[in-house]
Amino acid sequence: MIGVFFTQNQFYVEGVLDSQPNITFHLCKCSVWLVDISLPFNYDNVKNNCKGEVFMRKYYLDNVRWVTVVLVVIYHVLYMYNGEAILGGLGKITALDVQYYDIFLYAVYPWFMLLLFLISGICSRYYLDHHSAKEFAKSRTRKLLIPSTIGLFVFQFIQGYVSMSISDAFDSMQKVPCLIRYFIMALSGTGVLWYIQLLWLFSMVLLLVRKIEKDRLWKLGGKANIIAILLMTVVIWGAAQIFNTPVVVVYRFGYYGIAYMLGYFVFSHDEVIETLKKYFVLLFVLAAGVGISFCAAYFGKNYADAPINKSVLFAGFGWLMSMAILSGASKYADKQNAFTAWMSKNNFGLYVFHYLGISTVALLLGKPGNLPAAMVYTISLIAGFVVAYALNAVISRIPFFRWAVLGIKKERKNDVS
Repeated sequence: MIGVFFTQNQFYVEGVLDSQPNITFHLCKCSVWLVDISLPFNYDNVKNNCKGEVFMRKYYLDNVRWVTVVLVVIYHVLYMYNGEAILGGLGKITALDVQYYDIFLYAVYPWFMLLLFLISGICSRYYLDHHSAKEFAKSRTRKLLIPSTIGLFVFQFIQGYVSMSISDAFDSMQKVPCLIRYFIMALSGTGVLWYIQLLWLFSMVLLLVRKIEKDRLWKLGGKANIIAILLMTVVIWGAAQIFNTPVVVVYRFGYYGIAYMLGYFVFSHDEVIETLKKYFVLLFVLAAGVGISFCAAYFGKNYADAPINKSVLFAGFGWLMSMAILSGASKYADKQNAFTAWMSKNNFGLYVFHYLGISTVALLLGKPGNLPAAMVYTISLIAGFVVAYALNAVISRIPFFRWAVLGIKKERKNDVS
């Protein structure tokens, strides 16, 4: 599908060729006098005749994102009923002395959000290659800040109500005025939106850094070899020690912020990704070894809080697994089909809404304890996906709500695509 946009004596070409499905033309700026429209419309003709840019769409980044969000859904089901006394969910609902399957929590927590921030940094570079800083700030504010602030009061207060009901918070709030309770519910509804709050902040900081560094750091990042990539483990560990908020432990400005910046300055280079591809086996073996050591050392303890989340094993596992996944995905998963395209398209909605389905099942079915634990787990998992996709489909079609909750801008009738 090709879109053509005219501006005076120039036009922009954007789209995907049927004959070259892995080629995306993005805002390709061409002079109307330089393009021979009698030539067959294919990759070589556009590349040779267009004074713009043609680049390969990196489907592996899309695939890593939606697969990681699926893992986040599974994580939150197990987290909701964890037996390791990790606060935030309903807690243990089985009669098992030890819930050994909770090892999944330890096996993914150090790296899956770190990986999402890393990929967000990479994608920020690609976006800014073809858009102004003003467009970037406007886009990030609408897509990230609006849903995680205004969206709390428009919709996510429902999540706050469910979460507070699970913890019996309302029992001690009988005399609190309704308006104050509403504000507390709205803030409690932040839940998983902490990720996009931090992502917006990092995006704004990036714009300031770009004004200072003038691509000098970015060019330096393109020289990273496998030794430098492995040594970045030390940088990640150092960042894990700083700018961590107490109580609400997910706000790790150092740990996640450095991942975002490394994504932008280092891993947005095709040369660096090619280097990663060559060392997939090495990276996977190292990540698996450190990961097994981490799980063995800390299973049964609070992995999400200090000192464990500042440990060498935590940071090492987080970074090496992120590198292994980025390496393997770029090597083996740089492709798209109808299913992966649909998952990518609905990925943001799945992330924003999945926890409401899980927590609602926990409140209505898990907390009363009238159903077998296995059934509660199963229904929670199904609800995480079904409720998320259903809400995404509905809210994305409702004016104002789609902007406030999902950051979807109003469609313009004169858009050409």
